[in-house]
Amino acid sequence: MVEAKLRVIYGDTDQMGVVYYANYFRYFEASRAEYLRTQGWSYRDMELSGALLPVVDAQCSYKASARYDDLLTVRARVTELRRASVSFGYELLREDGLLLATGKTVHACVGRDGLPTRIPKEFVDFLRRVEPTATAPNLEGA
Repeated sequence: MVEAKLRVIYGDTDQMGVVYYANYFRYFEASRAEYLRTQGWSYRDMELSGALLPVVDAQCSYKASARYDDLLTVRARVTELRRASVSFGYELLREDGLLLATGKTVHACVGRDGLPTRIPKEFVDFLRRVEPTATAPNLEGA
């Protein structure tokens, strides 16, 4: 699990100073990118290999409101790895430790033609090393 820190900016909030619900997914994305970066990988690496990881499912369970100027910690980890998809889980906490939200995104692996394809072996090997408990048994031969 990797943690990303960010501060809520005014533009992320509504008139009441509460973070607009869709911005939680931006926070998840920032933590996912940080997760890969701190482990020595990036989306750019994946794209250069010819594989893309679009989000095909996104979920968020809101527990409490984030507000303007809150310092947030977003935790990300890989929860499931399959031949042609990867799932990430998230926890969003306020600086005082209050859990604000949990979430999940599922990413399909597609080629530049938009068709499903296997996750590149280098990325599978990387994820197996970083999150060995997330590896699904159906990856043999991947």
